[in-house]
Amino acid sequence: MRRCICLAEPAVMYAGQTGTWKFVYIPAQGLPQNTLLRFHPYTTGEEGEWQLPEAKAKANTIVLHLPNGKAVSGKEAKEINGSKVYDFSLPAAVSAGERLTIQVGNAEGGNKVQSYIQRRRNFHLFVDPKGKGDFKEPEVFAVDVKGNALKNIRMIVPSIVFKNSRFDVFIRFEDSFGNLTGNAPEGTLIELSYDQLRENLKWKLFVPETGFLTLPNLYFNEAGVYRIRLCNLQTKQEYFSSPIKCLTEAGDQLFWGVLHGESKRLQKAETIETVLRHFRDDHAFQFYATSFPEDAEETSNDDWKLISNQVSEFNEEERFVTMLGFEWAGESSVEGVRHFIYAKDNKPILRKKDAKMNSLKKIYKSHTPKEILAIPCLTMAKGYSYDFENFHPEFERVVEIYSAFGSQETSAKKGNVRPLKSGLKKGVTEVEEGSIRKALISGCRFGFVAGGAVSNGAYKDFNTEEENLYPAGLTAIFAKEYSRDCVFQALYKRRCYATTGARIIVSFAIADTPMGSELSTKLKPGLLYNRHISCFIAGTDEIQEVVVIRNGEILKTYHPNSNVFQETLDDADPIEPLLLKGREENPPFLFYYVRVTQKDGHIAWASPIFIDFYPEEKKRSKKK
Repeated sequence: MRRCICLAEPAVMYAGQTGTWKFVYIPAQGLPQNTLLRFHPYTTGEEGEWQLPEAKAKANTIVLHLPNGKAVSGKEAKEINGSKVYDFSLPAAVSAGERLTIQVGNAEGGNKVQSYIQRRRNFHLFVDPKGKGDFKEPEVFAVDVKGNALKNIRMIVPSIVFKNSRFDVFIRFEDSFGNLTGNAPEGTLIELSYDQLRENLKWKLFVPETGFLTLPNLYFNEAGVYRIRLCNLQTKQEYFSSPIKCLTEAGDQLFWGVLHGESKRLQKAETIETVLRHFRDDHAFQFYATSFPEDAEETSNDDWKLISNQVSEFNEEERFVTMLGFEWAGESSVEGVRHFIYAKDNKPILRKKDAKMNSLKKIYKSHTPKEILAIPCLTMAKGYSYDFENFHPEFERVVEIYSAFGSQETSAKKGNVRPLKSGLKKGVTEVEEGSIRKALISGCRFGFVAGGAVSNGAYKDFNTEEENLYPAGLTAIFAKEYSRDCVFQALYKRRCYATTGARIIVSFAIADTPMGSELSTKLKPGLLYNRHISCFIAGTDEIQEVVVIRNGEILKTYHPNSNVFQETLDDADPIEPLLLKGREENPPFLFYYVRVTQKDGHIAWASPIFIDFYPEEKKRSKKK
């Protein structure tokens, strides 16, 4: 039995390419006059997706070429799943084996390919010989979308390694859209080097067809800060890795990821598998937490089951930590927006329509801090804010200080260089009550994390176009082992910090106790007289400013103007005049944190360290 033939010319296209594309259909049986052909491109035409043709336009048009050389213009039909379809009616019969060609784009203006790679990207052609729109199974055209010309080389490296311990480096050859590509001029050679590498050991690398290379078993035999350098010997363009800090002795590892954010094009429950692969493989994140809204209209029970299964499936120690999370929004100012994260798999989504889960108080009462964390978000955004009056330190261990919508550290008037943008359709404004610095001064204790862009749930009314947003943030977590349990516990202990997207290494300690800690003058009496602060930073660019903040005010400012900064500071000011009033039964206290700003504008915030004050006990004199 003869089969219809479906060909795409060309069969291979490149991401973001503009051109003329032909879809050739050769029927196995004759088609009578008035046969209806429906072409379905499966695209919404949004930014980054395949461009929709325009049936009546002079450029980027869509026409059907008949065997006799005549052309029939397409007619836009109804939209199916957000994508337009195009109908053609045959003005004359077509015999079996004759060639019908649907052409998208022309010499006056081509059609633009999607900006991401995809193997066997399908287009469908539905055929109804009766011309009444009674379509059966479609004919399928398939094209491969490959990466465009080589534009960037990105290295995926660990932030912390240990002396003489081996590690792997992954190299991604990318086009201008961040896709893997092997599309480089013939003979392109890449030279790899780094500080303290002997000249005769420099490596020469080819650009592989896969666009991906693994360099196994590298190691450093001296402690220090390293940046791996790649040089395209043809263009002389240089590329540098994020900093790598090599320690003499084994200790905590540093992991990078996003707890609250989504991919630009992958935002629905049915694409969760693609989302997880995208963040694990393309972004090289080491952890990720889902953040789908609790509303059943946006996240159905079936969606949640699918999400839960995929999160469980993808969680893999020493490769990629996944955590189940959801977004919950309560009354503005009183409750605000929360991102809940579970410590274990297969947990229920907590819906506001459930009378048992319609307030934070009820949620906290029915859970323990060991099983769930609640992260306040958008605390300064009017209509979504959180005033921290009902702060729950057992569950709210960390706060989102930064996201693609801006920083919640403080107001623009008080020096916030990343204030909330007018992302809302009606315009978003700041409310001082949600200032993170103000909450710290009032006695709240939490660490800092960062998020990306979110377009659903409480954020569905926000304008999430890329030009209206800041870069997506990253969260860094110090943990002893690379597992979900250790990552979750590190978050609980506030052993984390936030950046605006750059993998800046930040180490901050007081009396050799790391960020996120709570100290006491009872246990460390020397803190009454001196707080010994140590700070180490390795930037991805030149470090422009390092600010040590005490009780919300700048204690010390440094201008390193180099990529690496290491300093110690002794705060010997009398402690009692500095003390802030503790919340509830907590003693008077003071807090410190560090903010880093690079020349390229990227910022990092180290989680605070808190010091509780207890008066020094006077020694009783012995009776004679």
